[in-house]
Amino acid sequence: MPVTKDTRDSTRPGIAKQWPTLLMIKLGRITMHRFSEALEPFGIRPRHVAALIELRDRGELTQQSQCGQLHLDPTNLVAILNELEEKGFATRRRDPEDRRRHLVEVSKKGIAVIEKVSEVMDGVEDELLDGLEPAEREQLEGLLTSIWERSGGYEAWSEVATDADDKAA
Repeated sequence: MPVTKDTRDSTRPGIAKQWPTLLMIKLGRITMHRFSEALEPFGIRPRHVAALIELRDRGELTQQSQCGQLHLDPTNLVAILNELEEKGFATRRRDPEDRRRHLVEVSKKGIAVIEKVSEVMDGVEDELLDGLEPAEREQLEGLLTSIWERSGGYEAWSEVATDADDKAA
């Protein structure tokens, strides 16, 4: 659902007046919903795309190193990899040098789906950021990156994700 009006002069949501950072939670949910909805026809979710891109960019990885790269609990990564393997987007095999480890790589079908969904994801991002000038988009990226880094980045995110997994179990 794209924004259809110039919102620069609209009233800020009440939550933004007292704690503007709480809007990030709401925006995160909206963003996740829109990406998930856009990816649905491909039978893939944002977490699958993240795993496939990591494999594409880094090449074959052990499951353990992919856990570290994606900052995921091993149980969650196994579920993602099972789904990717089932769809033919990734392959797993035992490491011939250490039979306890699995090596994972993106398949040709996985590369093809990344290319297809990249266009869809670009479209969702364009809808979400519609109305922002290129300089404003760059400023937004800089501000979000700064907040991310000052909050602890991936290390903090991993801790939070692990805590959430523990509480859900």
